[in-house]
Amino acid sequence: MSHSADLLVIDRLSAVYNHAIAALHDVSLVVRRGEVRAILGANGAGKTTTLKAVSNLLTADRGQITQGTITFDGLDVAKTKPSDLVRAGLVPVLEGRHVFKSLTVEENLVAGGIGRGSSRREIASDLERVFTLFPSLTRKRRIMAGLASGGEQQMVAVGRALMGRPRLLVLDEPSMGLAPIVVQSIFDTLRKLNREEGLTILLAEQNAAVALRYASSATVLENGTSVLQGTAEELRTRADVREFYLGSTVARGQVGAVANPSDAGAVIAAE
Repeated sequence: MSHSADLLVIDRLSAVYNHAIAALHDVSLVVRRGEVRAILGANGAGKTTTLKAVSNLLTADRGQITQGTITFDGLDVAKTKPSDLVRAGLVPVLEGRHVFKSLTVEENLVAGGIGRGSSRREIASDLERVFTLFPSLTRKRRIMAGLASGGEQQMVAVGRALMGRPRLLVLDEPSMGLAPIVVQSIFDTLRKLNREEGLTILLAEQNAAVALRYASSATVLENGTSVLQGTAEELRTRADVREFYLGSTVARGQVGAVANPSDAGAVIAAE
């Protein structure tokens, strides 16, 4: 286990699908212990590909890393099985509220503990913790997860990941398709875990307004390339970010170049 303040390091990452379709080009970012880092960008920007690479799940979609490295707490991600990454504390929540629909809510959560290799006592303790974090699931613990609402299914997906006792929780579009009140509830819970327990979170979000409200830092992807990085406060106050991602009325002609600290020539291309 590394003692570096950097928990996850993505260095000059490039990836393709089907050996031909370029998805990422020279993406770099660092997630420090205890922070919430957001990856922002439009559809097709490379957010999901980046998170799948972080979780070593690209091959399931016929994707592969062609350049660069990903290191999680000293581990070479590309050389570590996804199941071993989970046991090491890197736990993903995939896009689309993936639950075992024919299993009960509680059985879904228990599966997360089994994936980590938890003991029965640990699973029982973690179950009560998740039900405390998401009280609405308590009433649904015996029903099939497929019969739960979309918001409840997302809570189940996040709760199952928490059963793995993550040190880095990787979330792909957690707000997608959910009512604003549900999104706020889930993000409030995530912020509580970050502030009170030091849980490190990496999330990809198309809803930049939500992401920048809860994240401490962010990386902007454009066409598979990281073009801007900074604190959430810095990004919220930039006219170009407000224009492209926050719905500002700033005129397009006033949008300036977006500089990556490691590449002063990079810009977000105008749509």
